[in-house]
Amino acid sequence: MTNVTLNDAIKLAYDLPSDDLLVGPDWNKSARFDIVALAPAATSGDQLHAMVRVLLAERLHLVVRREQRIVRYLALVPGRNGARLPSSKESVPPNAGPQVRGRIAHNRMTMSSLASLLSRFEHQTIVDLTNLSGPFEVKLEWAPDTALPQDDLNSPPPERPGLFAAVQDQLGLRLESRRGPLPVLIVEHAAKVPDEN
Repeated sequence: MTNVTLNDAIKLAYDLPSDDLLVGPDWNKSARFDIVALAPAATSGDQLHAMVRVLLAERLHLVVRREQRIVRYLALVPGRNGARLPSSKESVPPNAGPQVRGRIAHNRMTMSSLASLLSRFEHQTIVDLTNLSGPFEVKLEWAPDTALPQDDLNSPPPERPGLFAAVQDQLGLRLESRRGPLPVLIVEHAAKVPDEN
């Protein structure tokens, strides 16, 4: 990780989808770090998160706690006519297509993974409240707030619906604005200058 804030590193370590679920010192959004580490190729995402947590505790003396707080968020819920997501085929190995802001294509994705990915792309907290279990085939295209770079700068941007309409029309789900208690990570202590290797 190059030129990352403490916020960025903590969000990776604790798998937080947005800044709304993290409270820390004023400098945690401005001080920048380069984190260089090597993990075995077979390291799972959960193991990698745990390794980054240990690194942050050892080098920056990071101490955190969780607390319920009232926050605004978007709830991902089934649409009025039910979800329109094909179940993932067991025999097909996971194959992620493009996962960029404005386009998600994956043949084995859970709803919690979809909510987390949308949170990161849209910079707001999205919580899975669909109660849909199992992986699904997810294909979603929407027009993000900022235009995606175009191959041909003279051509008009692609015609895509906004996120709310795309989620409803393409997946049979809805995004509802809500306010309620969610677990928030509180930074109790962190050193601004890391310990040496």
